[in-house]
Amino acid sequence: MNIQDLEPKVIWKNFYALTQIPRPSKHEGKVIEYLYSWGVSHGFETIKDKTGNIIIRVPATPGMENRQGVILQGHMDMVPQKTSDSAHDFLKDPIKAYVDGEWVTADRTTLGADNGIGVAMGLAVLEDPSVKHGPIEVLITYDEETGMTGANKLEPGVLKGDILLNLDSEEEGELCVGCAGGLDASAGFKYRKYATPEGHKGLTLDIKGLQGGHSGMDISLYRANANRAMARILLPLVELFGVKVVSFTGGSLRNAIPFEAHAEIAVPEENLAAVKNLIDNTFEEIKKEFQESDPSAALFVKEGPAADKFIQGSVMLRALKAILASPHGVMRMSRTMEGLTETSVNLAIVRTEKGTITIHSLMRSAVDSSKAYLAERIRCVYELAGADKIEFKGGYSGWTPKLDTPINKVMMEQFQKVYGHPMKIMATHGGLECAIMGAKYPAWEMVSVGPTIKYPHSPDEKVNIASVERTWKYLKAVLANIPVKQ
Repeated sequence: MNIQDLEPKVIWKNFYALTQIPRPSKHEGKVIEYLYSWGVSHGFETIKDKTGNIIIRVPATPGMENRQGVILQGHMDMVPQKTSDSAHDFLKDPIKAYVDGEWVTADRTTLGADNGIGVAMGLAVLEDPSVKHGPIEVLITYDEETGMTGANKLEPGVLKGDILLNLDSEEEGELCVGCAGGLDASAGFKYRKYATPEGHKGLTLDIKGLQGGHSGMDISLYRANANRAMARILLPLVELFGVKVVSFTGGSLRNAIPFEAHAEIAVPEENLAAVKNLIDNTFEEIKKEFQESDPSAALFVKEGPAADKFIQGSVMLRALKAILASPHGVMRMSRTMEGLTETSVNLAIVRTEKGTITIHSLMRSAVDSSKAYLAERIRCVYELAGADKIEFKGGYSGWTPKLDTPINKVMMEQFQKVYGHPMKIMATHGGLECAIMGAKYPAWEMVSVGPTIKYPHSPDEKVNIASVERTWKYLKAVLANIPVKQ
């Protein structure tokens, strides 16, 4: 079955159109043009702001003019993740999305349901004449995934609505009323390169098959981190057998748990057998530890000529120790919301290029003081390891839950009517633009909902088809019952 033939067609045709437009974060020019043209061609008031955010306005349907204004909000960009055997070019190629049983997924790449499905729902509301609603604004933000740029640069006073309905949640049946704040950390170790001595063999190491996933939603699943796994293999090789590291690359995005890592090493020939044995033994230990969360973990070792040059050993040793010592994973679970991660950090990216070993992490916390303390811990680790540069940027506070609001009541009542059972109120450990935009529009009531999306930010990403249809029915019921404007 083609995606466009799925129900409700008004959503799936819009989602399919988005899959055909390359839109990785910070490369949204084509999708901005498409969305602006879409709004104009439908005869709607359409605005493109200086950043690239798109706002499309429509008046209320007949009889709904006295309702509060609603902003339906999603983000236009997607996370560009693919498996190492995929030749997909996120700057040029459409996503190869397809129906797989009860799900829509993609061929070895992220699908872009995060947040293409939310955007498609917003557009569907505007063009489906069967939807009853008050005044509607659809806000589609730029560059959410790599810095929430669109939300940060959204100007106060531009939007006229009273209620923000964010469509970027990923679990059907949950009403999200709060989220964690975030902060990026990076450390750099400057190095020199030296000529590889005679008598060395080259080995390349590739860790593959890890689950990865969203660094907010999936961090509590305790999946293996490819960067730390690779450092765990390399450190004893350097310390015990004089192995020289030529390169180390792991992870690609700050908000995705790294699922692959690559390293190239030069090994003294007399130690080659012992090195291979230690590599195998160490990885087997890692596999056993993560056999439940990462059953497909694999290590590929290939022998070849040694590279001409290697990274300064003393610097690499300090960097490897810092990677293993630096915090990663869940730091604290919430004491007020069962099952919710309060504070975490994702050791996301390692690069050895242009004379610097760079290590990037993303911290999240619902408590600003906990996030600040975690940043201090990370700073201390890298200072003790002798990093040449430590930088923190992109910080934002969380969205504090407010439970007793009129829109929450509507959301809960309509869910009970549509689904026949209560809706769960929760907060997310992921970062949502609500936190940033709510500070600019403090009078807004804000909630977030969405259909079920599994494994966002990874090549296993998929969206449940039936969940999309049920969420659409629910969204229409909510819009038909928005409170009257006071």
